[in-house]
Amino acid sequence: MISFEDFAPGQVRQLGSVVVDRDEMVTFARRFDPQPFHLDEEAGKASIFGRLAASGWFTAGLWMRLYTDAILLRSDALGSPGGDEIAWPAPVFAGDELFASMEVIETRRSASKPWMGLVTLRAWMRRGAPDSDGTDSDDVVYRARFTGMYGSREQPRP
Repeated sequence: MISFEDFAPGQVRQLGSVVVDRDEMVTFARRFDPQPFHLDEEAGKASIFGRLAASGWFTAGLWMRLYTDAILLRSDALGSPGGDEIAWPAPVFAGDELFASMEVIETRRSASKPWMGLVTLRAWMRRGAPDSDGTDSDDVVYRARFTGMYGSREQPRP
């Protein structure tokens, strides 16, 4: 079980990758973000994207799924009080392979609930695999910063 004590500032974790499925992308857009350039090939071509583009919220959901599979489902996660940044610096298209990562920015034990720790994370997703030297490519398509709450192994819940 991943606990609060398993996170340290500066730690970077690769969360895996996903290939963007066109049908999932459009289905999501129909339900949650029905802007024409997310729904229709011709509208996408006429847009600043030059082709059908994924909703940024869909992209955020893809990152969240990889984070959930790699971390949350194997941890003592207690939720999140929120974040203070979200950005989509480049569009995402059907067929793109996206690689998700996270970096621990800060950790602190809760003063009022010492059995819980708060972990500030920077999330990002890039188009393309990490470079051969282990660093990531520069094509960032999603970036966010938020705090996760995790149970402590050292101080069990009351």
